[in-house]
Amino acid sequence: MAAVEVWAAITSLGGVAIGGGLSYLVQSSTQRAAARMEERRRNVELAQRRRDERLAYLERFISVAAEAERSALNRPDDWDGTDDWAVRTHEVMNRFWIEERMIRMLFPLPVHEAARAYFLVLNGSVWEGDPGRDSVRDALEEPRLRFLDAARAALE
Repeated sequence: MAAVEVWAAITSLGGVAIGGGLSYLVQSSTQRAAARMEERRRNVELAQRRRDERLAYLERFISVAAEAERSALNRPDDWDGTDDWAVRTHEVMNRFWIEERMIRMLFPLPVHEAARAYFLVLNGSVWEGDPGRDSVRDALEEPRLRFLDAARAALE
């Protein structure tokens, strides 16, 4: 009878070991799956925060660009560095320059290249002028659209 008791004890101990091992494997895989899900959730959250930040900078860039376009369209024929138009425009163009640099920091290079081309054309229209309002609009249309298209593609 001793052999039967030993055999029963060994079988029982084996069952406990197998059950414990299976329990460990299930718990371990559940923890890994939960960690992966948490990491994915954090990555999605981070991507959304970055997208929101990019959208905010795009909005600021576009807003300052619109102010700069208004300055180009309202450029007086004769101006000096002290009149209201020049002072206000200088402030706008400084903000526009800063926003253009922020685009470089937060977006892929093609977006910055398009923003830079738009900035340069608009900067020339503001300070060097153009004979008519329609020609200023025409000069700005293509670089503006290239920038907006590049920005949209970067956000998708």
